[in-house]
Amino acid sequence: MSLTKPKKTSDAALAQPPDLSVSFCGITLKSPIIAASGTFGYGIEFDDVVHLHKLGGLVVKGLSREPMIGNPPPRLWETPAGMLNAIGLQNIGVRAFVEDKLPALNAMRSDAGKGVKGEKRDFAVFANVFGYTCEDYVEVVRVLNDGEGIAAYEINVSCPNTAHGGIVFGTDPWMLSEVVSAVKRVATRPVIVKLSPNVTSIPQMASIAAEAGADALSLVNTFVAMAIDVETRRPRIANVTAGLSGPAIKPIAVRMVYEAFRTVKIPILGMGGISRAADVAEFMLAGATAIEIGTANYWDPCATEAIADELLRWCVEHRVERLSELTGAVIV
Repeated sequence: MSLTKPKKTSDAALAQPPDLSVSFCGITLKSPIIAASGTFGYGIEFDDVVHLHKLGGLVVKGLSREPMIGNPPPRLWETPAGMLNAIGLQNIGVRAFVEDKLPALNAMRSDAGKGVKGEKRDFAVFANVFGYTCEDYVEVVRVLNDGEGIAAYEINVSCPNTAHGGIVFGTDPWMLSEVVSAVKRVATRPVIVKLSPNVTSIPQMASIAAEAGADALSLVNTFVAMAIDVETRRPRIANVTAGLSGPAIKPIAVRMVYEAFRTVKIPILGMGGISRAADVAEFMLAGATAIEIGTANYWDPCATEAIADELLRWCVEHRVERLSELTGAVIV
């Protein structure tokens, strides 16, 4: 049997250019591609690196009640098909973000902040929120409520609750429900809960988040992992354990998105090792409405833009006229 390369479909094969737009929590995104939190700074750092108008949006670094300096180095280690990181959620604090970074982000998206070719950069800005007590989450959201130009909040529940012995919010059903409910009561924008994959049952935690009022889910966050230098016999990361991300986790992440989609009725942001257009399609077929790109930004700062361009070509080649119709369309 001979194998031949599939012929590429010309642009003329479709009556009109593919529609890449998606609706997420009532927010219209021109593309399902969003830059993931912790991999894209506060967004403004990429102003002269990426054509941001090609993206659906970006998620800023995780924001805490007070500034945090993060963990001591070494904090990053490359693994086969992935990366370990233990940055420690280093950030300037929510108040400094609202006062200094957010106005700059809004200026980038205004008429005065058009790109070199005159395109308006109407991407959505999502604020990632974390804390070590329920009150921390609530206070950060209260401060963000006064900020202009934020589309939604992404709540990172993969943090230890210092008031309850260090149990991670996202791994304890009762604490997950408590923090989501508390945030939802004060939030003036949609609440997206970024679930931890380090649990026995993603469907259970997805259901709990939805029942507590979450408007959407994002998954998956990083997997707890570890690497050891066999020469020194010491951990590669100063924090000993770290979060594993990158292509190595993609099949597990796709499975978890699929399970969550079949369990809850709220939209899902899929993430985990996305590095090409086919990965975007795969996550959407599993049930994601939109996706986030993270680790790929480390090896290519322009990865989000490159994948957005490739996605347009992928839709033409596969005769996909409306990308949003892929969501949950896997045939099983």
